[in-house]
Order: sequence, then C-alpha cells, then structure tokens
Amino acid sequence: MRVLEGVVVCTVVLLLSPGSCAAVRPDLTITTIKQDPYTMSKGSQLEGYCMDLLSELAKKLSFKYNVHLVKDGSYGRQDESGAWNGMIGEVVRGEADLAIAPLTLTAAREKAVGMTKPFMQTGISILLRKDISEEAGFFDFLTPFSVDTWVGILAAYLGTAVCFCIVARLSPCEWSQPQTEKNSFTLSHSLWYTAGALTLQGAGPHPKALSGRIICCTWWLFGLVLLACYFSNLSTSQGSDSNSLMVKGFEDLANQQGIEYGTLSGSSTLAYFKNSNNPTYRKIYEHMERTKSFVPSMDEGVRRAKEGNFAFIGESVSLDLAVARHCELIRVHEVIGMRGYSIAGTLGSPMLKNLSVAILQLSEAGELSYLRSKWWASSCMANPAKASSLQPHSLKGMFLVLVLGLGLGVLLAVLELTAKSRSGAGEQRKSCCTVLSEELSQRFRGTTTNEKRSEETTDKEKA
Repeated sequence: MRVLEGVVVCTVVLLLSPGSCAAVRPDLTITTIKQDPYTMSKGSQLEGYCMDLLSELAKKLSFKYNVHLVKDGSYGRQDESGAWNGMIGEVVRGEADLAIAPLTLTAAREKAVGMTKPFMQTGISILLRKDISEEAGFFDFLTPFSVDTWVGILAAYLGTAVCFCIVARLSPCEWSQPQTEKNSFTLSHSLWYTAGALTLQGAGPHPKALSGRIICCTWWLFGLVLLACYFSNLSTSQGSDSNSLMVKGFEDLANQQGIEYGTLSGSSTLAYFKNSNNPTYRKIYEHMERTKSFVPSMDEGVRRAKEGNFAFIGESVSLDLAVARHCELIRVHEVIGMRGYSIAGTLGSPMLKNLSVAILQLSEAGELSYLRSKWWASSCMANPAKASSLQPHSLKGMFLVLVLGLGLGVLLAVLELTAKSRSGAGEQRKSCCTVLSEELSQRFRGTTTNEKRSEETTDKEKA
C-alpha cells in the first residue's frame, strides 16, 4: 500500500513540475540549392544571401535548423504524373520542412506547397554582351553635342565673323586709307577666316591690329577647347551601352535572326513563355523549342552570353548579378513577368504565417536591402562617365570668354578709331565728333562705292 502511494505521489510531482508539459521543438530541416550568391560553399559551411536571410529569420522566430543541399540539384518541377522533383518535391514528401532559395512564386507551386510573402522581387529580362550594337547612323558624328550646343556654336561662329569684319573696318591699323585702300576683311573673307581658324587650318591674311588679334586669339582658344571636348565625347560615345543595343527588348529579340537566344531548361521562365498568349512571347518560345537553345544552368547561360552572339533570358535579379561580376555584359531595361522569390513549406504549416510577418519586418527595417547590396556588389571598375550629348551649360565658361574677347576687341577698335579721329580733328580744325562721324561714314556707308572705285582703277591700270 505504501509503495502504491509513493508511486502516485511521484507521478503527481512529475506532472506538476515546471516545464514537464512543454514539448521539445525539433530542429527544422531546410533544403536549399547552390546558386551564387544565394547559397555558396565556404569550406564545410554554406554562405550567401539565403543563409543570411535564414539566420535573421531564426533570430526573430527563435528556431534552430539544419540545412542540406537538394539531392537532385533541381528547384522543383512537376512531371506528367504529377510528382514533383527538386526542393519542392522534398517539401511535398516531408523530407524537408522548408525550402529556401530563389524559388519563384507560381500558381502550380502554390497548389503543392505553402509559400511565404516574397523576400525579393524579380522579373524576366535579357542578358547580352555590350558589343552587340546597332550599325552607326549617318549623323552619329553630331551626337557628342546636343542640338542647343550646336546652335550656340553656330551663333558664336557667325558673331565672331561679324566682329572680325567690324573691327577690320573700324581699326585704322587694319584699314588706314578707306578712300583708296581695299579692305581685305570683307564679310565673306571673315566667314572663311573664322571657319579656317576653328578647324585649325588657318586662312590668311591675318589681322594686323591689336583689336583683331585679340579676337583672333580668343577664337583660337575657343576652337581648341571645343575640338578637345568634341573628340573626347565622340570617342566615349562609341562605347556600347543599353541605349545602343540592337536588342532593346523582347520585341526586338523576336524579330531578329542574327542573335541566338535561350533560357534555363525546366525553369519558370520557360513556363512563362510557354503558357503566354502574347504573340511575341509565343514566337520566342517556339523559336527556343525549335532550335533547342536551352541551357542546363545559369552559369552556362552566362558563359554563352559572354562568348557573344547569344542572348540569355532569365530572372532579372540573377542577370544583375552576372552584370556585376562580368563587366562585358549588360542587361536590357525591359523587364516582364514581375514576380517574387519566396520560401516554401508544407501546406497548412503555421510556420509560414510567422515567416511572412518576419520577412515583412526585415523589409521595413531595411535588412533585405542591405543583404541585396552586400551580395550584389559589383566587381567592375567604375566606368568613365558615358558621354551623353554635351549641353551648352557645360561650355558656358568658354562661351563667356569668347563674348568678353569679342567685346574687348570691338572696344579697342573703337578706341583706335577715336584716337585717330582726335589727332585728325586737330589737323583739320574740326570737332572730334565730326571727324569720327566722317570716318564711320567712309568705313561703312561708303564702303561699297570705295571698293567699286578701287576695282575700276585696277581695271584701268590693267587696260
């Protein structure tokens, strides 16, 4: 009897002892797949974006886990009998509690397993070599400068030529005897001289007066800087980028025959094109199916794109990584079929709701953006600024110097003529203003008559 009482008392004590009713939570089994930079081997350990994300989620939800690589190296595809392979298959069969990888959220997968809120947004885009570009246009030599800059250069050219013509008429050092001498700096010669100076060819005769030489030196400096900017921008603009690609989107890809293209076999990207009703996307799928241009892995697609004459269609996030690691590649701007990468779990698992909330919290805290920048850091050297068309404000300093030089030259020419008029006024016993007015009249209004007289005199001498 006493033995029975002792057993009952011990049983009651054990039942009432703290923690006796608490179930021990087993470690979660996580399946994943090797793909740079989501999951990579580092010795005997795994690292990458997904491993960091898993670590953050474990801290928030207080769970322990064991990670293993998927046995067949596949993401998850349903065969004709309805069975799943890859990570999705392991979750369906109960071999894993969760699958963490760049798993695209699709309707078929959502029916087989539970999916969390996406931890990363992606889409479908095209990866190409940078040197696959368009043929040069007839007027590509004008691209270094914008239209406004070209208009400003034309205005500067005409303004300088007019200033040459004015200074050559005003300056007594340039044209001392308007009544008998012929002015060599006519408007047509000024235009020719200015054009020759701009192209560094030169065209004589050169100005003799100080005022003319100041304008000449200012124009030479302006032309030198202008040509340096032009050739620098022209050489830079020859580099290919996404604005000069022959294939700028899926429409261009479908309508050309020179570049082969393909995608990852058995991927959700291939399923997107296969199930699409868009004529362009159907045309792309039929071409890939006909040419069997599928690649077995992401690395193989990147390798073929690097070799040239091949466009790899894939997830935009993965293509961005390839661009960051391989500087000769570029991704086109167009992205279609936006979807997300999610964590997969068994259907009806209460863990999925908690994981979704934790993912949203990490996103709001900026942790997901930090992980993205950490693992997608580019190894390419910063490119020198790709020249867009040079705007007028980029050369505003040189335009200002030119205006000041032209103004100074014209001012000196006026002062030279005023000084001559003042000395002539004393000899002729006239006012300086009267002599200056006569000089201006002879140099501008009577120019045509004087030139005609000079030509008639020359003809008579020849006769």
